[in-house]
Parts: sequence; C-alpha cells; structure tokens
Amino acid sequence: MAIDLPTQVLDALSYANGSILTAESFPSESFTTVKSALDRLSSREMVLYKTIERDEAILTEEAQGIVKHGSHEAKVFEAVRSAVEGLRVSDLPGIVGKESAKVGQGKALAGKWIKLDREKNILKANMDSIADTTREQLQTIERTKTYPDTKVISDLRKRKLLKMQKAITFEVSKGPKYAREFVKEETDLTAEMLASGAWKNIKLKPYNFKSKGALTLSGALHPLNKVRHEFRQIFFEMGFEEMPTNRFVETGFWNFDALFVPQQHPARDLQDTFYISDPLRADKPGPDPMAGEGDPKLDYEQYWNDIREVHENGKFGSIGYRYPWKEDEALRLVLRTHTTSTSTYMLHKLAANPRPARYFSVDRVFRNETVDATHLAEFHQVEGVIADFGLTLGGLIGFMEVFFGKMGIHRLRFKPAYNPYTEPSMEIFGFHEGLNKWVEIGNSGMFRPEMLESMGLPKEMRIYGWGLSLERPTMIKYGVNNIRELLGHKVDLNFVESNAAVRLEKE
Repeated sequence: MAIDLPTQVLDALSYANGSILTAESFPSESFTTVKSALDRLSSREMVLYKTIERDEAILTEEAQGIVKHGSHEAKVFEAVRSAVEGLRVSDLPGIVGKESAKVGQGKALAGKWIKLDREKNILKANMDSIADTTREQLQTIERTKTYPDTKVISDLRKRKLLKMQKAITFEVSKGPKYAREFVKEETDLTAEMLASGAWKNIKLKPYNFKSKGALTLSGALHPLNKVRHEFRQIFFEMGFEEMPTNRFVETGFWNFDALFVPQQHPARDLQDTFYISDPLRADKPGPDPMAGEGDPKLDYEQYWNDIREVHENGKFGSIGYRYPWKEDEALRLVLRTHTTSTSTYMLHKLAANPRPARYFSVDRVFRNETVDATHLAEFHQVEGVIADFGLTLGGLIGFMEVFFGKMGIHRLRFKPAYNPYTEPSMEIFGFHEGLNKWVEIGNSGMFRPEMLESMGLPKEMRIYGWGLSLERPTMIKYGVNNIRELLGHKVDLNFVESNAAVRLEKE
C-alpha cells in the first residue's frame, strides 16, 4: 500500500546490489506516490535519488491482441499448415479474419513460412513449425517498455503496433543515513508527550529551512500592464499629470474636427474607423455634467463656431480647407481612434488658465484594421503633450532623446512626416540592438495654430505632442512575435502568470 512505500523502498535497497529503478520495483505505484516517498526518505538522508526521463514503448490495442492470440503471420501459417492439401487464398479470410489475412499472408510469404502455387492459387506450408518472432518481441516490450534493437522498435511502429511516450522514473541508492527501519518522526511536541515523558523516546522531525512553500493561487499582472506601469513611472518622474481616458466613445468633433482633421480625410472612412450605430449622433460639445464647481467656465459655443470657421474659410492666419463643414458629421459617434481626443479636451480646459503644463495618457484605442501578426483592431496608445511658451522644434528633439533614453533607447533618428494637426511633424526611429536595424517607435510634432487658437489658447503658446503604441515595446521586451498572443482570446494564461517583471533601462 502507498502508506508503506518508504519501508518497501528501504527493503528493496537492502536486497539490491547497488541502485534500483522505481519503474521496475514499484510499477503499480503512481508518480506522485513514489516521489512523495522518496522525498520523505531523502529529507532524512536515508536514500539518494535522481530523475531519469526516457521514452517508453506502449502496445496498441492491436499489439495487445497479438500478445494474447499470436501474430497475423503466425495465424496464417497455422491455417495453411492445418490444410494438408493446401489452402485457397480466397478461403483464408474466412478462417483467420480479413485483417490477419491481409497483413499475415504477405509477412508469412516474406518469411518463407508458406509458398503460393500461382496456377492453382493455393497456399502451402514450407515448414512444420515456426517461431512467432513478432509476438515474442511484443511480449518483451510489454514487460520492459523497450527493446534492445532499435530497428525492431522502428518496424513495429511502422506497423502501428507501438506508440512512444515520455516516462519518468527514479534511480534510487542508499544514502549516508540508510537503515532498514523507517522510524516515524513526530512533527509536533505535544502537552501529552511532556506529561507522560514520551518525549524522551520519540524522534522529532528537523525543520527543513530550504524547502519551498506551496504556491499560492493569486492573480497576475498582464505584461501590458507591467510595461504600462513603467511608462507611467517615467512620466511621473518627469513631472507629467495623467489625463482621464475613460471615454472610449467620442464624437467626430473631439476625435477629428477639433484636431483640424478635414471631414473628407481618409482616416474618417468606414474602412478605418468604427462608427456607432445607436445612437448615431451626440449633442454639441458642452460642459462636463460630472464636473465640479471649481472647474473652469468655457465658451463651448464659441469653440464650436471657431472650429467651423477654421475648416470652412480659415482663421487665425490660416486659409483653412475651404469646404462646406457639416455639423452632422462632427456629431457622429465613433470609437476613439487615438487618445489625442482626450488631449484636445484637456488643452481646451487649459485655455481658461493658460500656463505651462505636462499631460500624458496610456489607454486603449480602436482602428478598423485587418487583424494579423502585428495589427489588431484595438490596441493601447502612449501619448504625451507639453504646453509652454517659446517651445521650439529643437526642444522637442532634445526632449525625445531624454524621454526615450529613460527606456534604454539612446540612438534616435527623426524623419519629416505629415499629420493634419501637427506642423512640423516627425516620425521617430530607434536602433533596435536585437534586430540590428532601425525601427519606427513613435510619432511627434507641434500642434497647429488652427487647433490651439480655436481653443482660446494664446498665440505665443506652443505645444509638443508625441505618441507610440504600448504593444510594440512589450512584444520586444518579452520576445512575442504575434500580437494576438499578447492581447485577445489566444493569450496563454501560463505566459501571463509566469512572465518576468519589467525594468526598462532607466538612467
């Protein structure tokens, strides 16, 4: 029984000349039971053991039938030998069965146990007796789970008589404190033992300070949340304030129009943006119903009219796009395509009290993208904005070098680019040491006057803006090649539970 297994192990070692294999000595015991018994003995230094992993051959159902009743070729031979005048080929399936006739006839002929009279189509025996080699081989494999000749294993596998599986066994030998008798060690010193004096004769189990405790079932942070935490810490270190990003659904006004994105821009097409079907439209922009009494009072009607004017006819020194701006299009509801819509809302509030400010956000955005190894229809955007007087493009480049340097990215390149709401605009490239090439890591620029002055911000105020995805640095950090393995229903929970903590290379 399982409770006596430690004693059985000690007894087996006493009779053995050296070590024993648990798979041979205790074949009926489960892996867990054997491991538990060995750990108990090993903790007392009574035995030493090591784990052996090997491939074992397991008989298929057909092979088990051969062990019991003989091989197909042996059945064919016996049927032919019993027919004194020979056996017609057509009669063979009725005697030994279709499967045995199909397989066994060819094997028996190849082994020259029988011969075929082609004129009469009759099978005749070539010898009086045979050795059923296949059955003997399978019997050996059934006992030992292996066979000395690997070619035999290969041939039997081709005949689908065997399947291989991994098996773990233990090689056990005597330890420094080996003894035939397994003395039970008490784990607790009780009041009864002290009162009766039994404590004098018992053996107490020593504490094992090296043993590992049982794993505690707990939640685990997703890799994206770990990298997100590191980004937030970088922003906080640099004096940024986090923006509220709880509005996944925005109007076209905040998501596009307020950013000076024309209503004919390709980004507003159905193939790029998710539009809400119910309700189709929202009200005009107005004060936040959740705002407190201390929030600034803003003229949203003037803001609405300035956005219309700067699109249709131009304003604040701009000629605009000169097209008929549609109110209904601005009020359509969309799943936000970027967190810049939140930045716009915060900068509009800043217009009530213009001052230097630094804002950031890290949250989810949505694009009507074709899903593949590097693109999803929803992902996370990291965004930062800096508002101040007298900012220049050189200052933006310098700040980017400091910001990305805190992530361990020190080699940067900047490429001119186009964005409807920033001018000048730059794509940011970083040199990836692992890939040994330059990769795009973000986008940046200075917000246009058409966007800022419409909000009521002073003409002298300049604002930097930049953004990057959260998924790309996370994929690089954890060596993930397919974004669908990082976010979505294909995520491996074991990966989430076991991934390492993130420490970006900070200076």
